Amino acid sequence: MLKEERQQTILSVVELHNRILLTDIAESLDVSIDTIRRDVKELDAENKLKKVHGGAISLGFTTNSVKNQNIYRLEQKTRIAEKAITLLKDGSVIFVDGGTTCNELARLIPSNLDLTCFTHSIPVAMELLAKPNVTVILIGGQVSKESQISIGANAIHNLSEIKVDYSFIGTGYVDSFYGLTEFDWDIVQVKKAIIKCSKKTVLLSISEKLNSQHRYKSCDINAINTMITELEPENELLNSFRNHDIRIL
Repeated sequence: MLKEERQQTILSVVELHNRILLTDIAESLDVSIDTIRRDVKELDAENKLKKVHGGAISLGFTTNSVKNQNIYRLEQKTRIAEKAITLLKDGSVIFVDGGTTCNELARLIPSNLDLTCFTHSIPVAMELLAKPNVTVILIGGQVSKESQISIGANAIHNLSEIKVDYSFIGTGYVDSFYGLTEFDWDIVQVKKAIIKCSKKTVLLSISEKLNSQHRYKSCDINAINTMITELEPENELLNSFRNHDIRIL
């Protein structure tokens, strides 16, 4: 594989999943970690991604600016957020996860909607603070510099003491058989706590993430009550999820 093809593959994976590990890309492309490290360093210098310890993150994942043109598939994520808003009612108590799709949801919440919203995401909290009728409660804990969310024991403990009507969560990977997975163990532990504190859990995911998996499991697919993609619910790409007790929007 030519270097240009290899680097384009790296960019595509980073954009889709927001973050990657050097070891994973090296294995999938059957090249050395040093080769991938050099590629990531070059792409970082060209301002196409951000190099972090052991991997890389997308530029869209590093900013809370909704006007940032680096946000991958922003049109599709906006469509997902618009669908999610139809589930909200005055007086609801909700949780909004971190990530670019959840940030779009926070941005699009109508200003006249009366909500109480918990979040562990600093960018989401900043978006919600502009909504006059939304009470924002930030779940504290160790803050991940990459994803700008609270992680660790304190965040998990705080989540254990609340109960929300809906949680709106993202995921790195989703498969109808393996469920929701991530490559970050700390994020998985917080995700488990979010699902546990929710009466209903709503997954927001672009369709490109369907039928993908990674090493650490957040939950079985049946732990999700509703799955929202940018696709029409009847789309054949969603057929494998229809075998489960999940509402598809």
